[in-house]
Amino acid sequence: MSKTIPCVLMRAGTSRGPFFLREWLPENDEERDQALIGAIGASDPLQLDGVGGGSTLNSKVAIVSRSAQPDCDLDYLFVQVGVGNCSVDTRPNCGNMLSGVAPFAIEQGLVRAERDTTRVRVHNVNTGARIDVTVRTPDGRITYDGDTRIDGVAGTGAPILLDFLDAWGAVTGQVFPTGNRIDVIHGVEVTCIDAAMPLMIVRACDLGVSGREAPATLDSDAALLSRLEALRLQAGLLMGLGDVSDSVIPKPVLVSPGDSRDSITSRYFTPRKCHASHAVTGAIGVASAFALPGTVASQNERHAGRHALVVLHPAGRIEVEVELEGEGDATKVTRAALVRTARKIMAGELHLPDYVFSRPEPIAKPSVGSRAKPLQIILPTRAGGGNDAVAHLIGPRIGRLLGQEGSSITGPVRTEG
Repeated sequence: MSKTIPCVLMRAGTSRGPFFLREWLPENDEERDQALIGAIGASDPLQLDGVGGGSTLNSKVAIVSRSAQPDCDLDYLFVQVGVGNCSVDTRPNCGNMLSGVAPFAIEQGLVRAERDTTRVRVHNVNTGARIDVTVRTPDGRITYDGDTRIDGVAGTGAPILLDFLDAWGAVTGQVFPTGNRIDVIHGVEVTCIDAAMPLMIVRACDLGVSGREAPATLDSDAALLSRLEALRLQAGLLMGLGDVSDSVIPKPVLVSPGDSRDSITSRYFTPRKCHASHAVTGAIGVASAFALPGTVASQNERHAGRHALVVLHPAGRIEVEVELEGEGDATKVTRAALVRTARKIMAGELHLPDYVFSRPEPIAKPSVGSRAKPLQIILPTRAGGGNDAVAHLIGPRIGRLLGQEGSSITGPVRTEG
């Protein structure tokens, strides 16, 4: 594995992270994940030794290649890398990072740009969903300059249209994976929905908050966060996702009424911290629950056709156009579209740290008949105390872990006050 790999750092929507061609990274998935952990600097909460930003919003990676799907141009694998832990999660999608995929691919020669605008069909490897992405390409070249403004980002940029074609049920196989539009968990009504992103949606008022609080206020409410996490863990089981304690999905969302018939207020968690603005995929999920009848987010009956909806978030708003088919309980969302912007920040070489390539040396077992060295356990307690008993209990187990099978710890167990 090379210690130096090409890299393009981009701001995509309201997220930021490195973009890689698949061929730039190791072929083996385990080695690839280790390289990404090193690239981001995941082991440090501040991510000082990598290009991460100490936040889940800036601890993201996009991996792009020509698509293996006959009806798509590009394959896009999203990777959520841990913050303060060496974890890698490829189960969720990210719509904000998606907005940088087509510009990156055009500049890398994976897609030929048309005059004026170019539409690229992207296959999201994580979920199997297809998204049409339309970007500005004056004179056959990508441009990042324009007059489009998105809340949560300074300045303006060229509009990037994201048109989600089949994101409903992409992860779990069903829009409502529990079989219900409302479930009751620990006495609280929730809607578990798989629409671009698996979400667990809760009415803010049911948890004793207004749903319009600033992210910092919600993040400082330890009781609220603990309750949300307990609900999320149970929702993960009900949605067929298994034990989600080490996964970022499903994402918890608090909803409350908006400022108009066509708007809803959302506080989106990532999953243990409130998003400073809002995820694109999360906005599609919230807008879908808002548009469909019978959910905790439902407010008004909507008929078949296109509807311009607004998701209000801490930094402003995201406008989502959804298309509905059917009536009543048979209503379904068939399409959702919204606009983002992106900007290339830098392109160059990324130097991976040495620890990415290191592997712990295996512990050699002692040969048969070799003499085991005595092991002394020192515990801060008086002789005969509780810790003394524990030491006698765990001593033989430690011996086995150290390769002393078949023998007990021979050294004295000493306790000190």
